[in-house]
Amino acid sequence: MIVNFYLNNVEVSYSIKPGEYLAETLRRHGVKSIKVGCNESSCGSCTLLIEGKPMMSCSVLTASLEGKHITTVEGIQEEAAKISKCFSKQGADQCGFCNVGFALVIYALKREYKNPTDEEINNYIVGNLCRCSGLQSHMKAIKEYLKEE
Repeated sequence: MIVNFYLNNVEVSYSIKPGEYLAETLRRHGVKSIKVGCNESSCGSCTLLIEGKPMMSCSVLTASLEGKHITTVEGIQEEAAKISKCFSKQGADQCGFCNVGFALVIYALKREYKNPTDEEINNYIVGNLCRCSGLQSHMKAIKEYLKEE
């Protein structure tokens, strides 16, 4: 089966297997920024944006994406650099495995909320886990990034 969608604003056409998940498809086609941690939609390492909304690519069937817009961290490089700087400054980037998923979620959060409360931030990032540390340094980094123009 062939599926056509936009990956970082570039139209792509991929041959896929029935039942194939987006994380598998993208990694098979060289998008290695997509991390696969749990394969159960519970860690957030495979997070990307579908039509601007954070989704875990290990639980989205590629066949369901015909004509959709998919954004990976490669599609938000300038913003990802800003987020990375905030993470580094606040000590939230220990092993880095969760950083890509967090970057995409935080980017989407900033686009959706103008001045989110701590509760709104927590609710937004709830699906993204960091196994190296608690989320206090992440919260500081997120708040710092949200203040940037």
